[in-house]
Amino acid sequence: MSDIGSGDEGISSQKYHGQGMDAGGNNFDSGQQPQEQELATKMLQIQSKRFYLDVKQNRRGRFIKVAEIGADGRRSQIFLAMSTAAEFRDHLSSFSDFYSSLGPPNPESVPDDGKLKSEMMLKDNRRYYLDLKENSRGRFLRVSQTITRGGPRSQVALPAQGMIEFRDALTDLLDDFGTDDGGFKGELPEGRHLRVDNKNFYFDIGQNNRGIYMKVSEVKSNFRTAITVPEKCWTRFRDILADYCDKMNRAHAEPADHHQPGAAPPAARAASAQPARDTNAGGAPLCPQEAFAGSAPRI
Repeated sequence: MSDIGSGDEGISSQKYHGQGMDAGGNNFDSGQQPQEQELATKMLQIQSKRFYLDVKQNRRGRFIKVAEIGADGRRSQIFLAMSTAAEFRDHLSSFSDFYSSLGPPNPESVPDDGKLKSEMMLKDNRRYYLDLKENSRGRFLRVSQTITRGGPRSQVALPAQGMIEFRDALTDLLDDFGTDDGGFKGELPEGRHLRVDNKNFYFDIGQNNRGIYMKVSEVKSNFRTAITVPEKCWTRFRDILADYCDKMNRAHAEPADHHQPGAAPPAARAASAQPARDTNAGGAPLCPQEAFAGSAPRI
């Protein structure tokens, strides 16, 4: 199971109401599903921020939602598959050890981009960038979640002093619910690329809590769009496309038949297909009585 996929999930938990959380607009791809359950939750107060770690489950498996709520009520959130959460927990230990080895903040020794240490996690079509940074307000761990080849980006910022507390809370949840994502266990096919004129088409196979899907992206220099096709309808999608290919092949072939050398024009072919008409000696068509009389046997 991938931690994220292609839609919006509503904020259904009562704990978010009245704290600046709205009902939707985040980056989780599952859509709000009635069968989704919240199995456990932990709340951490780290400096002026609150962090909620929610273990959720739906028909595809389990995942963890991490929500950050600032002092002003603003919120941001990311989603982690259980296996990704376990990898994140391990990174938190190494980041915490590195942070402990740092001396007091020194503005003159901070890199231009403010990054002190960085790591990256990859899960299906999702990338997670972990950056320990320093600015005028202090040191913090920024966790950014992105989709390959564009798409929404979300992030949370964890004060560096709270990394150990956050790691311990995450460890407790993983001890209780495990690190198994559920869903498809095999290896997904690699992406494909097709170039037509000035357009590029990318075919990427991914997996989320709804299952396996194909994302088809059309990319030009100043334009990008994409569709998502669930695996359960790939065969039907292929059949419809093949049907259109066959119809267009026949449509392109028909004009060629009409203009072959020596072939009679369509009007002549239609006329020749009509039955011969009875005429009199002058070539004029016989009236019904004449035609009938001409066909009667002589006695």
